[in-house]
Amino acid sequence: MFRWLLLAPLLILARGAAAAPDEAILGKDEGYPVAPRMALMHQPRYIVGSFSSIDSFGPHCMLAPAADPRPLPSAAKETAFSYRYDGAEYTLDDYLQHQRATAVLVLKDGHIETERYDYGRTKEMRMLSNSMAKTLLALAIGEALQDGSIRSLDDTADHYVPALAGTLYGQTRLVNLLRMASGARFSEDYTSHDDRAVFNTVARRMGIAEAARTVTEREAPQGERFNYATSQSEILGLVLRAATRRDACSYIDDKIWKPMGAESPASYLLNPIDGVELVGGSFSATARDYARLGEMLADNGQVRGHQLVPRQFLLDMTDPARQPLAFRPGTMDSHGSHYYGYGYQVWLMPGDHRSFVLLGVYGQAIFVDPVLNLVMVHLGVGAEARGDASGAHLGRERDALWRGIVSHYSASPTANVAATAPVQR
Repeated sequence: MFRWLLLAPLLILARGAAAAPDEAILGKDEGYPVAPRMALMHQPRYIVGSFSSIDSFGPHCMLAPAADPRPLPSAAKETAFSYRYDGAEYTLDDYLQHQRATAVLVLKDGHIETERYDYGRTKEMRMLSNSMAKTLLALAIGEALQDGSIRSLDDTADHYVPALAGTLYGQTRLVNLLRMASGARFSEDYTSHDDRAVFNTVARRMGIAEAARTVTEREAPQGERFNYATSQSEILGLVLRAATRRDACSYIDDKIWKPMGAESPASYLLNPIDGVELVGGSFSATARDYARLGEMLADNGQVRGHQLVPRQFLLDMTDPARQPLAFRPGTMDSHGSHYYGYGYQVWLMPGDHRSFVLLGVYGQAIFVDPVLNLVMVHLGVGAEARGDASGAHLGRERDALWRGIVSHYSASPTANVAATAPVQR
């Protein structure tokens, strides 16, 4: 043990000596600067700094940590992980030289097995969730259902938000908003002119409820077809606020964040015109607190023996067998890929037992395997929002890394491993 403690700083220095991908174009020489305004935050020289300083771009609310944070003890020696990718064997060190990961943290049985940071990021920094925030929203909906604020997931959104009366989303059942199954014609491909951009522009100028009026056509009956649209999450955020008669920031803090045992403050950006939390993707937290969130999910909603999130609701969220066939891994169609399924605001993994992943564009992910009590937090600054068109194939290689970690702890070397790599969300 003593010898390891002496060697550990040297090993960390040795690992840090290897250059992370694209350091120069990502602004290393300038100290990874923050963008002067939000519209520029995804430019290469600004993305690293901006993704860990999102609060600087506008009004935001803070979530307070727990008075008694849940401990995350570190293993005495870092676990050596390997994985196979494109016919070759690689290590975590190799991965960090291939992909733009700002943080990778692996948690097994509540212990940190490995924790890495790159591009000058540290464990104290809050880093942007992007769409991983959607799963936190779903957990809050589950809490509101348990405390009676929401009567039923079969209710329509306008039952709680009168301002949505007469809109397509207002007439959609909550369970179908959770599953991204409103049936609305809506494109979210992260271009400057997709429906997401139109929705966001109106939301910034007139409020989220008014932005709902830009979505007018239902191309499929609700509940039948998956179509990913962050607008559905923002509508659920309005429902949460109206049903609980509280702002989402304080409700999630009191019901989930503090009881979960968070160590550090977290934040949401607020929509400036109406002060509503942008629950679809603007959450920021430390990698360790993302790991605590993953650990709570891996333990089926329990924290320190207390059932924080209703177990049955969590299973409804994350169990492929509880989803309609069109939303299960292998059958669900997401831009031509059938790799993932989708539950309540969370992606469902293929394999021989239940596992799932919180995903956000540009490389954010929290992989959860409840059977193995295993979590991997991956934060990144990928070369593009969605897909692997850049040639870096972050989504595919990150998935291979996760499968390698699962295999390391699994009695069966092929357990929960699927042959077809996913498209990154």
